[in-house]
Amino acid sequence: MNSPAASTESLEPRIESLSAITLATGNMPRAVLFYEALGFPIKFGGAQEAFTSFAFGGSYLNLIVDTRAPVNWWGRVIIYVSDVDALYRKALAAGLKPSLEPSDAPWGERYFHITDPDGHELSFAKPLR
Repeated sequence: MNSPAASTESLEPRIESLSAITLATGNMPRAVLFYEALGFPIKFGGAQEAFTSFAFGGSYLNLIVDTRAPVNWWGRVIIYVSDVDALYRKALAAGLKPSLEPSDAPWGERYFHITDPDGHELSFAKPLR
C-alpha cells in the first residue's frame, strides 16, 4: 500500500490561477493614462517608468516599455468588472473609443471590447445571472 506522501508526490501539478499578464507599450505615459482613465489602480511604477503594474482582484496587469510595440492583433485579455455599462460610460467620458457597445453574449456574459493605444484588445465582462 502506498503511503499518503507517496501518492501526493505522484499527482500531476495543476494550473491554479493567472497571476499577471504583461503587455508591451511603446509609450508608457500614454498607456498609463489609458489604463488610469478606465480605473486601473497603480501598484508599482508609473508614467515615467519602464515597468508599471496595476493590481486588482488578486491579479496584475503589467506594462513594459518595449520597442516591438505596437502589436498586431494577438488575442484579447478578458477582465471581469462589477458593472459593464458603467465602465463603458466611464470610457466614453474619458474620450476613449470602445469598439462596440455593451451587449449580452450567448455564452452568458455582458461585455464590450476596447483596444489600448498599443493595439492590445481588452474585453470587460460580467457573467449574466
